[in-house]
Amino acid sequence: MKRKHQRTLELIFARPVSANVRWAEIETLFRELGAEIAEREGSRVEVFLFGVVRVFHRPHPSPDTDKGAVGAIRKWLDENGVKP
Repeated sequence: MKRKHQRTLELIFARPVSANVRWAEIETLFRELGAEIAEREGSRVEVFLFGVVRVFHRPHPSPDTDKGAVGAIRKWLDENGVKP
Protein backbone atom coordinates (compact mmCIF):
# COMPACT_ATOMS: atom_id res chain seq x y z
CA MET A 1 0.00 0.00 0.00
CA LYS A 2 1.32 3.43 -0.91
CA ARG A 3 2.21 5.85 1.86
CA LYS A 4 -0.67 8.14 0.80
CA HIS A 5 -3.21 5.37 1.36
CA GLN A 6 -1.56 4.37 4.63
CA ARG A 7 -1.87 7.96 5.88
CA THR A 8 -5.59 8.02 5.01
CA LEU A 9 -6.04 4.74 6.87
CA GLU A 10 -4.26 6.20 9.91
CA LEU A 11 -6.59 9.23 9.83
CA ILE A 12 -9.65 6.97 9.65
CA PHE A 13 -8.45 4.95 12.68
CA ALA A 14 -7.28 7.99 14.70
CA ARG A 15 -8.76 8.50 18.16
CA PRO A 16 -10.59 10.79 18.67
CA VAL A 17 -12.29 10.62 15.27
CA SER A 18 -10.70 13.05 12.87
CA ALA A 19 -12.80 15.70 11.15
CA ASN A 20 -10.09 16.32 8.53
CA VAL A 21 -10.45 13.27 6.30
CA ARG A 22 -11.19 14.29 2.71
CA TRP A 23 -13.79 12.18 0.93
CA ALA A 24 -11.66 11.98 -2.23
CA GLU A 25 -8.87 10.33 -0.21
CA ILE A 26 -11.32 7.79 1.22
CA GLU A 27 -12.57 6.95 -2.30
CA THR A 28 -8.96 6.50 -3.45
CA LEU A 29 -8.30 4.18 -0.49
CA PHE A 30 -11.40 2.14 -1.34
CA ARG A 31 -10.17 1.75 -4.93
CA GLU A 32 -6.73 0.68 -3.66
CA LEU A 33 -8.47 -2.03 -1.61
CA GLY A 34 -10.26 -3.26 -4.75
CA ALA A 35 -13.60 -1.47 -4.48
CA GLU A 36 -15.94 -0.74 -7.35
CA ILE A 37 -17.44 2.72 -6.92
CA ALA A 38 -20.56 3.94 -8.71
CA GLU A 39 -22.42 7.23 -8.62
CA ARG A 40 -25.98 7.11 -7.35
CA GLU A 41 -28.60 9.81 -7.33
CA GLY A 42 -27.82 13.07 -5.60
CA SER A 43 -24.60 12.94 -3.62
CA ARG A 44 -24.78 9.21 -2.94
CA VAL A 45 -21.86 6.94 -3.77
CA GLU A 46 -22.17 3.15 -3.95
CA VAL A 47 -19.11 1.22 -2.80
CA PHE A 48 -18.84 -2.51 -3.52
CA LEU A 49 -16.06 -3.92 -1.34
CA PHE A 50 -15.60 -7.12 0.70
CA GLY A 51 -18.59 -8.61 -1.14
CA VAL A 52 -20.89 -5.97 0.30
CA VAL A 53 -22.49 -2.85 -1.14
CA ARG A 54 -22.44 0.24 1.07
CA VAL A 55 -23.90 3.61 0.15
CA PHE A 56 -22.30 6.78 1.47
CA HIS A 57 -23.12 10.45 1.00
CA ARG A 58 -20.37 12.47 -0.63
CA PRO A 59 -19.93 15.56 1.57
CA HIS A 60 -20.65 18.99 0.14
CA PRO A 61 -19.88 21.85 0.02
CA SER A 62 -16.98 20.92 2.31
CA PRO A 63 -14.64 18.18 1.02
CA ASP A 64 -14.20 16.78 4.57
CA THR A 65 -16.09 13.69 5.68
CA ASP A 66 -18.17 14.05 8.85
CA LYS A 67 -17.14 12.16 11.97
CA GLY A 68 -20.10 9.78 11.87
CA ALA A 69 -19.22 8.59 8.38
CA VAL A 70 -15.54 8.23 9.31
CA GLY A 71 -16.58 6.10 12.30
CA ALA A 72 -18.80 3.89 10.12
CA ILE A 73 -16.00 3.45 7.59
CA ARG A 74 -13.52 2.59 10.35
CA LYS A 75 -15.89 -0.06 11.74
CA TRP A 76 -16.46 -1.56 8.26
CA LEU A 77 -12.73 -1.72 7.50
CA ASP A 78 -11.94 -3.15 10.94
CA GLU A 79 -14.59 -5.87 10.58
CA ASN A 80 -12.89 -6.91 7.35
CA GLY A 81 -9.35 -7.02 8.71
CA VAL A 82 -8.08 -3.72 7.30
CA LYS A 83 -6.02 -1.83 9.87
CA PRO A 84 -3.25 0.76 9.68
